[in-house]
Amino acid sequence: MARPRTPLLSRDRIVMAALELVDAEGLEALSTRRLAAGLSVSGPSLYNHFATKDELLDAVVDSVMGEVDLGMFGPEGGADWRGALRDWARSYRAALSAHPNIVPVLAQGPGRRPNALRLADAVFGFLVDAGWPRGQATRIGALMRYFITGSALASFAAGFPEDAQLYAAEYPHLGEAHLLAEHRRAIDDGAFETGLEALLDGLALRFPAPESRG
Repeated sequence: MARPRTPLLSRDRIVMAALELVDAEGLEALSTRRLAAGLSVSGPSLYNHFATKDELLDAVVDSVMGEVDLGMFGPEGGADWRGALRDWARSYRAALSAHPNIVPVLAQGPGRRPNALRLADAVFGFLVDAGWPRGQATRIGALMRYFITGSALASFAAGFPEDAQLYAAEYPHLGEAHLLAEHRRAIDDGAFETGLEALLDGLALRFPAPESRG
């Protein structure tokens, strides 16, 4: 039997192609027609793997969640709760920063996505095992997700136009704002690290004393 000219469709291949399309052109570019054309298949063939576009989008989002390292929460992780949260936050942000167009969908919560639920389970379980009360662990997990997602949503530094005259008269404290976009990576990364350490410092002050953990 002759080998097919194009690889057979699979869920993983469809998800990868869909993610590449969203990365390149944004969420609005994702359609059955565009995706089928990129894969050199007919549109209906995609429905053998995904019943709806929403189901496909969930799989795409969950594939990004699968890029987040959770090893620091396992028995081999070896980190205390603060170090583990720090390492996880950096990995989480790196995954989102690699796929910024998908962040608005991620902000809606884990839904029924396996990787996202695995992430939530790992964070919550680790915090409880580390000594945090269950209610606090839930809130910390949510807080970390808010912070990380927000940090990956857009670049603050890139939002300032590179026009020195724009700030000269009315914004006396923004005399060098036109230079921010040029240093966006350093500014955005520095802001994330500053916020992360401040957040962890604050949580450390609230960590329950041994006698109150029971």
